[in-house]
Amino acid sequence: MQQNETYNDHVVRLFLLASAIWGVIGMSIGVYIAAQLQWPSLNFGIPWLTFSRLRPDHTFGVIFAFGGSALMGTCYYVVQRTGHARLAFTKLATFTFWGWQLICLLSMVTMPLGLTQSKEYAEPEWWIDIIIAVVWVSFGIVFFATLARRRIRHIYVANWYYGALILAVALLHIVNNLVIPVSFTKSYSVYSGAVDAMVQWWYGHNAVAFFLTAGFLGMMYYFVPRQAQQPLWSYRFSIVNFWALISVYMWAGSHHLLFTALPDWVQSVGMAFSILLLIPSWGSAANGLLTFNGSWGKLKTDPAAKFMILSLVFYAASTFEGSMMAIKSVNSLSHYTDWTIAHVHSGSLGWVAMITIGSLYAMAPRALGRPMHSHAGMELHFWLHMLGTLFYICAMWAAGVTEGLMWRETLPDGSLAHPFLDSLIAIRPYYVVRFVGGLFIVSGMVVMAWNLWHTAAAARAHLIKAIPVPIPQPTPEQNPAPLAETER
Repeated sequence: MQQNETYNDHVVRLFLLASAIWGVIGMSIGVYIAAQLQWPSLNFGIPWLTFSRLRPDHTFGVIFAFGGSALMGTCYYVVQRTGHARLAFTKLATFTFWGWQLICLLSMVTMPLGLTQSKEYAEPEWWIDIIIAVVWVSFGIVFFATLARRRIRHIYVANWYYGALILAVALLHIVNNLVIPVSFTKSYSVYSGAVDAMVQWWYGHNAVAFFLTAGFLGMMYYFVPRQAQQPLWSYRFSIVNFWALISVYMWAGSHHLLFTALPDWVQSVGMAFSILLLIPSWGSAANGLLTFNGSWGKLKTDPAAKFMILSLVFYAASTFEGSMMAIKSVNSLSHYTDWTIAHVHSGSLGWVAMITIGSLYAMAPRALGRPMHSHAGMELHFWLHMLGTLFYICAMWAAGVTEGLMWRETLPDGSLAHPFLDSLIAIRPYYVVRFVGGLFIVSGMVVMAWNLWHTAAAARAHLIKAIPVPIPQPTPEQNPAPLAETER
C-alpha cells in the first residue's frame, strides 16, 4: 500500500451528522406522545397523530435511526483505525449510508399511516424489510472486507462486538420477519399464537442484546480507552465478557412472556439466563470504569468523558434491574406497569444514548479535523441529558410501583380494591414529570446537533471537507490497540 493512503472518513461524517439529526427527531416524537398521555387532546383528532401510531415512530427513530446511524458510523471509524486499513468498497459503504437513511425515512412515514406488522421493534412492512436486509448485508460486507485487509494481525475486541452485532441482527431480522405478503401494504407472519410471541420476543430481546448492547459495547471498548488515554483495564477480561454475553443473551427473551401461555419451563429458562446475564454485563461495566483509574480528573474538564462514565454507571444499574425484574416474584409486580418503561429508558437514555453521545463527541473532532465548536455547549448538553434522564426514570419508577401495588391490592372478598381508572388518576403527576424530563433531553440533543453542525461548518470553511488522515505504517512489534491492548 502507498505511504500516503488515507482513511475514508467521509461516510463516517455523514453518519455522524445523520445520527444527531435523527436523535432530535426521534426524541421530539417521544416528548410529543408523552405529552399526549397527560393531555390526550394533543392528537387533535387526527388518527396518524395518536399515541398508538406515533409510538413506533419514536422507538424506530431513536433505536434504528439515531442509534443505528451512530453504530454504523463508529463501526466504520473503529475498524479502519484498529486495522490500519482504509475502508473496503468505498461506493458500497456510501450506499449503506443512503440506504439506511432511506429505510429510516420510509419506516417513519409508513408506520403512522397504519402500514405496519404490529411487531415490537419490527414494525415496517415486508418490502421495507427486504431493503433492510440488502443494506445490512452490504454493511457486513464492508466491515468484514475491511477486517480482511487489515495490516494488524490481531482483531481488537471492539470489532468482535461489531461483528457479533452484524451477524446476530441479520439472523434475528430474517427469522422474525418471515411473512406471507398478501399485498404491497399487508403481510401475515408465518408463525401463529404462542409461537409467534416466542419468536417475536426472541427477536425483541436480542435486538436489545446485539443492537443496543453488543454494538454499543464495541463503541465503549474503543472510545473509553481513547478518551481516558490509558490502556483498557483488562483486555483478557473483555474477551471473557464477550463470550459470556453472546452465549447467555440469546436464551433470555422469554422473560418478556412470564405468566402467559408460554410453557412454564421456557419462562423459567428465560428467568435463569437473565440472572446469569448480570455477570458479563457488570464485567464490561467494571472494565470500562476501571480504565479511568488515574484519569478521573478528566471528569472536571471533558464532557465526553462525563457521558462515558455515567453511561457505564447506568449500564451496570439497568442490567442489574433487568435481571431482578426477570425473577417471577418481582415480575408479578412490575410487568405491564411503567416500571418497565423506567427500566427501558434507564438503559436507552442512560446507557445507550450517553455512550453514543460521548463517543460522537470524542470522534467528531478527529473525523472533522476541528475541535468542537462549543465546549460550553457540550457541558450544557451533559447536564440537560443527565437531569432529564433522572426526572424521567424516577417518575416512571414511582408510577410503576404505584400501579403494581394498586392493581394487586384486594378486599377481603377477593375483589380488586381499586378500579383501573383510579390507578391512572394516581400516576398523572408522574407523567407531567416525565414530560419535563423529555423536554430536557430533547433540548440537549438540539444543542448537540447545533454544536456538530457548526463544527462541520468550520471544517468546510477551512477547506478540509475531505480530511487526509494518513494511515500509520505498523511494525510487527507495534501494539495494535488504541491504548487498549496491554494487559495490566
